[in-house]
Amino acid sequence: MDETAAERQSRHLMLITPERVFYAGLLGRPRRRCSGAFHVYVAIKGGLRLAPEGERETSGELVLAPPCLPHAITSDHRSVICVTMEPETVRVGALDELAEYLTGPDRALSAERIRAAYGRLLERGFQDHITSAAFDRMFLGEALPARALDQRVRKAIAMLVNFSEPVTAAGCAAAAGLSQSRFLHLFKEETGISFRSFRAWKRARHLLHFANRDLNLAHLAQDIGYPDSTHFSHSIRRFYGLKPRAIFAGSRDLAIYRSGETGLLETAR
Repeated sequence: MDETAAERQSRHLMLITPERVFYAGLLGRPRRRCSGAFHVYVAIKGGLRLAPEGERETSGELVLAPPCLPHAITSDHRSVICVTMEPETVRVGALDELAEYLTGPDRALSAERIRAAYGRLLERGFQDHITSAAFDRMFLGEALPARALDQRVRKAIAMLVNFSEPVTAAGCAAAAGLSQSRFLHLFKEETGISFRSFRAWKRARHLLHFANRDLNLAHLAQDIGYPDSTHFSHSIRRFYGLKPRAIFAGSRDLAIYRSGETGLLETAR
């Protein structure tokens, strides 16, 4: 993707792959958010404060939010770095191990590694292809172990992230040769999340690809599978803590890069 002069000057960028996202840009003033991904927040300047629902507030230059945990994040600086990993792509337990490491004695070094990787992206630009392993090594220092998913679940995930047509549990079950109840049980067993919640998160995640474009939001909502604008606004606000219009308004100078990696999609073919 070609950057505009405003995008280059802002130093705001987002790198999206099917399994990972790196974001450096405006934090805004979000309400409580509840993402489906594992979040590593890093301060660009100053510090951060993370207030998880029902848990003690944490602060520092690096803070973590596990998947599906409602939380609020505030920053001393108007912009923030966020590295996210999709939990179904990582071996069970590996994200807990990562959290223990990132919040351990080398916490400051981990924050500096992520900021340094951001600096290299600004300086050298982005190549068209990056694997999840390369992404992890760039920002975390080592590749996270991949999760071995049942092939029927992989196929369903590939359908869910394709967005070329509506995907239902009944359709995925039929493609897998299972009853709907058996498929739903298998899906949650393999991914750790219900089919419905997983689909809702992937739909909201897909919005990121369009965040810096001048689009009709009602048309976009329909294109990515929302039944109407009300459902669209409610879902996006729940996952990101911001209304869709606020996200788009704060992303006008955001350079968005999309990796050519196929990840789970390729494996499912």
